[in-house]
Amino acid sequence: MPLTTLLDNRWVASRWPKERRQDGVSYTVHNTVHKALAGIADEDARFAKILHPPWHEKSKTHRWTQDAAKREVGQRVNHPTTVQEKINKVHDLLEDEKVAARVATDLLRQPQVVSEVVEDQTAMHLVNRAQVDRSHRIAAQRLEAVPQPTKQAIQRAREQVRHNREYIDLVGACATFVAAAGQIMPTLRGHSFTEEERERVHANLARVRGATEWIGQAIDTGDLSLDEGLAALLRGE
Repeated sequence: MPLTTLLDNRWVASRWPKERRQDGVSYTVHNTVHKALAGIADEDARFAKILHPPWHEKSKTHRWTQDAAKREVGQRVNHPTTVQEKINKVHDLLEDEKVAARVATDLLRQPQVVSEVVEDQTAMHLVNRAQVDRSHRIAAQRLEAVPQPTKQAIQRAREQVRHNREYIDLVGACATFVAAAGQIMPTLRGHSFTEEERERVHANLARVRGATEWIGQAIDTGDLSLDEGLAALLRGE
């Protein structure tokens, strides 16, 4: 017997005095159940738990099994039954990134799976981000193969596209703020503000004014630098 196995068994035995151990099951199940429940730190809770086995659907009796004991202490079960247990099992099998990528590709060919994925905003954001990153890699590889003059022209075009996109983002941010304010203000008719609420709103309005002045100055002069006072204001300090 390996020394580690011997020490492990000795630890499990130390958690269960002889009079607290449960008989009537095979050694394998017996040992696994006691080992799993040995992880319950509170001694009284541990001894009480083993006296109340859960319902076993197959045998229609209350009994301990390896999976039941593992389930009680949050360990991975050998035969998952719930959705979350099955998900955990799948995650264990997909630790290899190449295997996970192959399985994900196969699953996304199923219409029902795709419809579920598009409902998850985080998943869709990651997919879109991956598509953009892939496009950038392909563009960079193709750019390496063209002559230098053409490469420079392409680079200038890409910078112009980036500039246009950033310009649209800036205009959109301003429009979003104005639209949001236009929707919120009418709902405040008749609302009484506390002193703390007024102070908080005025503090945030000062940040808005500081941001708009910075934007206007940057557009007019091309200087994007911030003085310390404005930087602190925008951080909310």
